[in-house]
Amino acid sequence: MPELYIGLMSGTSLDGIDAALVDFKDNKVRLVEFGYQPFPDDIQNTIQRISKPDTQISIKEYGTMDTRLGHLFAEAVNTVLAKANIPASAINAIGSHGQTIYHAPEIKFPFSLQIGDPNIIAELTGITTVADFRRRDIAAKGQGAPLVPAFHQAVFHHPDEHRCIVNIGGIANITVLPKQQSAEVIGFDTGPGNTLMDLWIKLQRNQSYDENGTWAKTGKINHDLVALLKQDSYFNAAPPKSTGKEYFSLPWVYQYFDAFSYKAEDIQASLCFLTAITICEAIKKHAPATERILICGGGIHNEYLLEFIRQNIECPVESTEQYGLHPDHVEAMAFAWLARQTLNKLPGNLKEVTGAINSVILGGIYQGNKKGDIPVAR
Repeated sequence: MPELYIGLMSGTSLDGIDAALVDFKDNKVRLVEFGYQPFPDDIQNTIQRISKPDTQISIKEYGTMDTRLGHLFAEAVNTVLAKANIPASAINAIGSHGQTIYHAPEIKFPFSLQIGDPNIIAELTGITTVADFRRRDIAAKGQGAPLVPAFHQAVFHHPDEHRCIVNIGGIANITVLPKQQSAEVIGFDTGPGNTLMDLWIKLQRNQSYDENGTWAKTGKINHDLVALLKQDSYFNAAPPKSTGKEYFSLPWVYQYFDAFSYKAEDIQASLCFLTAITICEAIKKHAPATERILICGGGIHNEYLLEFIRQNIECPVESTEQYGLHPDHVEAMAFAWLARQTLNKLPGNLKEVTGAINSVILGGIYQGNKKGDIPVAR
């Protein structure tokens, strides 16, 4: 019999919802079906606005968005089930990351806040839903992120090769996988992934992202500006560490230099190079034995970014697709795996990665009703 879970992921790029239907039969990992549901423009714009540091929003607006996202996540689940022709009753659980609104692990009273009401997901799908993964790790004095390295270890470890998994979403993070099974796995956010490039091209050209780095290619990297940005204390801070778009934002760029006194395309090229070089330098510093780099996340589609990474690292740089998992599917599959860990009463964090004092079972469990197919209210 298959052992089916669904993972839901909406990341810092704010583009939409990934839904991965995964079979863990015999402790193997097999993608059964995948779906992507883009956010409507008004949802995307609202999330971008309320996610900005120090933005003031009403409780009513916050609650409304929490509810609307719950409906959208439920719709993504039911859509992928219909696509796979599998009933809700066959699914053990959903793992929902939710949409991060604010991630602040370093303040006096640290927290990480995700919205997308899991009560609604469980009710409208009929499936038990696991959500709110990050806050238990923070309660254990961890960063609450990154959480995906535990999944990376489960699916990409190889006994004959030191590997580094690089996930490039809005924020970039790495997972260092030594070939010795007993060796400590480390992982952390290296800094900006796509987020600064996305924000700059949105401001300058009203485009959501720079496809293949095409616009960045028209510019010239200003290495003095990149060196200035790299002076930020985050890049030299020791792991464990995590960050978010509330830190790496356009105001963060503006504090270092007047971006509008340079050609817009040169800024784009420089931001692309900043992402690449901070990833490469993090690997060289913290994983010098790396023999192979596997890339996942939306950054895989930016050919110019990958070109910079390959120019600044000596080992092979490949897509996770060559090792069984499509780079666009990895994070959603990871949250299916994390839901399975929780239901099996197993830890989901790697305390060496997050800095938690304990390995802990993550998330809250919202029981489903297992009545089968339930239409999503619109």
